[in-house]
Amino acid sequence: MPGKAAAATGQAPAPAVGKVDETRFAEHTPHGRLTAQRGLYAGPAPIVSKDLYAEVLWGSVVRDRAAVVLEPMSKVSGNTYFGRFPASYWQRWTTATEVRVEAVVTGSGQLSVGASDTEGEPRVVVAEVVTDVKNRTLSLSAKLDKFHDGGALWLDLETEGGQTLRLEQVRWTVEAPETLRPTAVTICTMNRADDCLKNLQALAADLASLETLDAIYVADQGTDLVESRDGFAQAAKDLGDKLHYIKQPNLGGAGGFTRGLYEVAGHTVTEHANVLFMDDDVLLEPDLVIRMTAFANRQANPVIVGGQMLNLLHPNQLHVGAEYANLNVLQPGLPVEHSLTTADLLGIDEETLKPNRQERRLDAGYNGWWSCLIPYEVVKAIGYPLPFFFQWDDAEYSYRARAHGFPTVTLPGAGVWHADFHWKDWDEWHRYFNLRNSIITAALHSPFNTTLLARVLVGHLVRYLLSMQYGLSATLIKAVEDFLAGPEILRDGGVEAMKEIRRIRDQYPETKRHKPTEVPGVASNDISIINAAPKPSLQRLVLIKRILDRILGRTRHSLGAIPVDEASWWHVAQFDTAIVTDASQEGVRVRTYDRAKMIDLAIRGAKVVNRLRKEGPAVRAQYKRAMPELTSRENWQRLYNL
Repeated sequence: MPGKAAAATGQAPAPAVGKVDETRFAEHTPHGRLTAQRGLYAGPAPIVSKDLYAEVLWGSVVRDRAAVVLEPMSKVSGNTYFGRFPASYWQRWTTATEVRVEAVVTGSGQLSVGASDTEGEPRVVVAEVVTDVKNRTLSLSAKLDKFHDGGALWLDLETEGGQTLRLEQVRWTVEAPETLRPTAVTICTMNRADDCLKNLQALAADLASLETLDAIYVADQGTDLVESRDGFAQAAKDLGDKLHYIKQPNLGGAGGFTRGLYEVAGHTVTEHANVLFMDDDVLLEPDLVIRMTAFANRQANPVIVGGQMLNLLHPNQLHVGAEYANLNVLQPGLPVEHSLTTADLLGIDEETLKPNRQERRLDAGYNGWWSCLIPYEVVKAIGYPLPFFFQWDDAEYSYRARAHGFPTVTLPGAGVWHADFHWKDWDEWHRYFNLRNSIITAALHSPFNTTLLARVLVGHLVRYLLSMQYGLSATLIKAVEDFLAGPEILRDGGVEAMKEIRRIRDQYPETKRHKPTEVPGVASNDISIINAAPKPSLQRLVLIKRILDRILGRTRHSLGAIPVDEASWWHVAQFDTAIVTDASQEGVRVRTYDRAKMIDLAIRGAKVVNRLRKEGPAVRAQYKRAMPELTSRENWQRLYNL
């Protein structure tokens, strides 16, 4: 077995497909105009509404992936999430000055390019009527000159009585640069073999259209390997020498994604290249590759290009238009001003009564690595990601890049579907990495006011203890302790920290999920829902009262069930035992009051937070000194056992 032999000698397993050292990334000459995005009329899966691609305003229309057919007296608008061309972003960040929408047209009808402004007011830029044409290639041009603050372009189609119209091969194109940047997609996967394989198959099925895609790296860090699946061999054959399948130790998302940067940086013969990170468990819209790489090929100066996240369980929902982090108080995922957030893309804004469209151009603080393109110039200037294992690696890298003059742009219309965040419970082992890495990021890229930070952490700890989340409290304490241990904690890439935090949390029963009919020590028929009162207006007074009640052992309810959206500290603190729904909706957690645990964790937490307040500045200096070595190619080479 090659893998076992490699492990015995301390060497990384050889790639199962492709030879990485034979890959050469070089700029290549374009053929004709550059496709910036395709005009598609249906999604990559049946769960995706066609209205995200084109909306039937009236009449009878047949929409499929690559073509649309209008019967007489029909109208279709491309003023939709995937149908819009993000003109404002192209005007601001690229050197393109005009865009053309091209299509192969059969039949009769009208084609018009619509445009919007920051308020969403529509206007027609150009229109053309065709009569009895057959497979005619039609091109409509629009200048990118009135969109600096916001607005988009789209294609509308209309027929009158007796007319039918068919469009196919719809493309939005811009003038190509002299040379195209080579691009590699990097997929990090760990025991999600079926999900990863589906995305490889999606890329393979669309490979003919992905002319700017030079390579696909799969960093498989699991025990249930992608190569074990029946369809892998065919996908590998379809992708040919573009696919490079690498098995490596589990170094988390940071280690998986960084492997793509590492390989491209080691095999490029040019200073210009792109690495496009992509999660393994997304529902992929392959056109995302076209949209992001085209944008990168025409950018005036190198920027990180992020894709947007749509909620997989609610495919019409946009997670956020663009986000930033408030570093010193450890808050990620904050929507920037004017950003859509958890927005129904097929719905209406309740305040403006206008469709949910992101009209204003937004400046992002960072972008999640569900899909994110990093130019090689950024890696040359700032190094590789920190070995964070996962959580906050994306934010830290973007804020570090911004400090070196490389902003992050979240590109509208470049979207993938990812599991909804609010269906993941906060009280999990990965919360350790979220807390520890957020403190490190704050130390590196914020004023790092440790007095303010101490107040934030004490606030978290008090709420956790009142809510009988003792394992989560211990997770917070361990995260702060390990930050204070200094950069040595990152030396192994997070492997030991992952094992240790799981061991610690295993000691706390409320961290485990149970079936609602098999709650340990409680008959399921005895559990009734006890709903929460409204949020208290005088929270500080209520907080003091709940703390005193806890210390004195006073409770209002001995047992009750609490829905997850009502499991606030002021409600849970009134129970001896609370059966709280897990955020996944797949089970429940049993939280039981334990005065001894509460007091012990409170004392330990107060001590470590006080240490952070006092020692934080000195530890911060340690991380800053260690940054060049931790983010170096040599360090990642060591972690990969190469």
